[in-house]
Amino acid sequence: MHHDSHDKIILKDVAAVPTIALVGNPNVGKSVIFSLLTGNYVTVSNYPGTTVEIAKGTSSFDGGAYRIIDTPGANSLTPRSEDEKVTRDLLLSQNSMTVVQVADSKNLRRSLILTSQLAEMGMPMVLVLNMADEAKSAGISIDAKKLAERLGVPVVETVATEKRGINKLIASIALARSCSFKASNHPYIRSSLEKITDILPAVPVAKQSVAAMILASDESLHEWLRTTCADGQFDTIEAIVKETQSHFREPLGYLMGRRRLDEIDSLLHDVMTTEQIDRSSWMSVAGNLSQHPVFGIPILCLVLYLIYLFVGKFAAGTCVNFIEESIFGHYINPAVVWLVSYLPIPLLRDLLVGKFGLITMGLTYSIAIVLPIVGFFFLAFGILEDTGYLPRLTIMANKGFKVLGMNGKAVLPIVLGLGCVTMATLTTRILDTKKERIMATFLLALSIPCSAQLGVILGILGKLSLSAFVIFVLVILSQLLVVGFLAGKLVPGRASDFIIEIPPFRLPQLSNVILKTISRIEWFLKEAVPIFLLGTFVLFVADKTGVLDALVAAAKPVVVTLLMLPQETAVAFVMGFLRRDYGAAGLYRLYEDGLLNPIQVIVSLVIVTLFVPCIANFFVIIKEHGLKKALAMTVVIFPLAVCIGAIVNIILRMLHYSG
Repeated sequence: MHHDSHDKIILKDVAAVPTIALVGNPNVGKSVIFSLLTGNYVTVSNYPGTTVEIAKGTSSFDGGAYRIIDTPGANSLTPRSEDEKVTRDLLLSQNSMTVVQVADSKNLRRSLILTSQLAEMGMPMVLVLNMADEAKSAGISIDAKKLAERLGVPVVETVATEKRGINKLIASIALARSCSFKASNHPYIRSSLEKITDILPAVPVAKQSVAAMILASDESLHEWLRTTCADGQFDTIEAIVKETQSHFREPLGYLMGRRRLDEIDSLLHDVMTTEQIDRSSWMSVAGNLSQHPVFGIPILCLVLYLIYLFVGKFAAGTCVNFIEESIFGHYINPAVVWLVSYLPIPLLRDLLVGKFGLITMGLTYSIAIVLPIVGFFFLAFGILEDTGYLPRLTIMANKGFKVLGMNGKAVLPIVLGLGCVTMATLTTRILDTKKERIMATFLLALSIPCSAQLGVILGILGKLSLSAFVIFVLVILSQLLVVGFLAGKLVPGRASDFIIEIPPFRLPQLSNVILKTISRIEWFLKEAVPIFLLGTFVLFVADKTGVLDALVAAAKPVVVTLLMLPQETAVAFVMGFLRRDYGAAGLYRLYEDGLLNPIQVIVSLVIVTLFVPCIANFFVIIKEHGLKKALAMTVVIFPLAVCIGAIVNIILRMLHYSG
C-alpha cells in the first residue's frame, strides 16, 4: 500500500468551496442521495495511491455552491479495509467540511457507531435516516425529533429512491452542528487519551479522535505519525499505548468499542421502538424458502422458467412479431424505402436502406427486435431486485463460489453482469483481494451475457423449445464452474470472508419497478441505439471495401468447417464485438430467415455468449487491469469459446438433437 500518498494528504486543505462529505455504512443509499444532490456534474477518480474510486460533484442550494464527495462505504473509522482507510483519510484531510451521514433506518445501531466516531472528530454534521419506508414495514419506529435532541444535530428521514425528504435534507445542511454524543471511556484510558492528545501535531479535526484511533491500535496511522511527529514523540506515543494496554486483559480497541456500544444501546432504548412483525407471514416464508439450500434450487428454476416465458415467449414472440412485421415491415421500412428511392446517389440509398442500411438494419435491429425484448427483461430484473430475491440468490451461490476459490461477494458483480457486463466489471472493486477481482472480471468477460444480449438469446430460444433453453443454461453454467475452478487453482491468492445484508422479502412496488425500467430503457436508447447505428455503418463500410468478405473468408475454416455454421454467422460474431446484443440480434435474424437449424442456433448462441466481450467492456478491462491482462484474457477466451462451441456441436449431432 502506498502509505506516502495517503498519509501526507492528511494535512492538505482543499476547501476553497464549502465541502459536504457523504459518509455511511456500505449499502445505505449514499450514492442515490449523491446523485440527487449533484445531478450529472460528477467526476470519478481513484483516490491517490489506491484503486478506490471517489465520486465528486458540485451543487448549488441555499444561494451557494458546494463541493460534494461520495466517500466509500465504511463501518468504522478505525479502518479494516482500504475503503475505510480512504474514507478516514478524506475526513482527516480538510478543515471546513460538513458531514452528511447516511444511515439505514433498519440498522440504526450499526450506523450510530460511525456517528459517535464522527462526533469525536468535532465536524458539523447532519444525520440522514434513509430507507425510512423499509424500517416502517419492518416494524421499526424512530423518534427523529428526540434523536436530534440527544445527538445535538439535525436528523432527517428520507426515502432516497423516491426522492422523499431530499428538500428537508438540503435545508438542514445550513443547520449542521457538531455532534454532542460522545462515548465515555474508563478513567485510565481517558487519562492516556489526554496524554496522546498533548503530544499530537496539528490536525484539521479534534485531536481527541486521532488519539482514540491510535489507542485502538490503528496501525494505518503509524506512517503519518512517524513523518509528522517531532523526534522521540512517536516513541513516546507508542510507549503510552503499550503502558495503557498492560493495565487491561482485553485489547483497548475492544474495550473502547464495548463502551461505545453500551451507550448506543442506551440511546436506542430511548428513541427507537420495535414492533414484532409476524414472521410467519407468507412473504417471510417465501423469503426464507428462496435461500434454503434444498428448496432454493427449485425456486430458482421456477424463477428462470417464468423469465423464459415472459421474455422469451411473450416479449420475443408476440411483441417483436407485432413491432417488426406490422409496424416496421408494413409501414416504416416501405415508407422509408419509397422516400429514399428519390435520392440521386445509389451509395447513399444503400447506406440508408441496403443490406447494411442504417434504417433497415440498424434501427430495425435496435428498436424492433432488441428494445421490446430488453424492455421486458429490464422489467423482470427490476421485479427480482425489488422483491429482495437477488441478495438471497447470492447466499445460495456462495458455496459454489467458494469452490472456485472466490468470496461469495463475487456473486454480486456476476448478477449485475446480467444487467451490463461493462458496469459489472467496474463493481469487481468491491471484492477484497486481487485474485477475486481478476477472476470475477475474467468470468464476466467469458460467461455472463448482459441483459440486452440475454434478452435476445431468450427471444431466440423462446422460438425453439424449453429443451434448447435448458441445454444453453447447462452449457454456460457448467463451463463457468469448470473454467472458474481451473482459474481458481491457477490464479495466485486467496478468497476473503463473505458478509451480506439481506433485505426483507416483499411484494415489489409497481411504481418503483416501472421507474427503474424506464430509466434503463432510456439508458438503452441513449447508449445502445447509437452504437447499433455506428456498428451498422462500420459493417456497411467493411462490406463496400471488401474487408467484411475477407474477415468472413478468414473465419470460414472455423465457422463453416469446424462449427458447421453458415458463413453468415461470422458477420454476427463480428457484430457481437461491437456490441453483444447486436451480434445476438444478427443471429436472431438469421434464424428467422431459416438459415440456422436448432443445433446451429444453440452452438452459435453459446459462442456469441462466451466470445470476446463487447468493445466497451474490453476497454474497461484495460482500465482496471492493464492492457497485458486484457489481451491475455482475450487470448484465452476466444479459442475457449470456439472449442466449447465445437464440443456442443459434436455432442448434439451425436444425439441427433432436433429441438
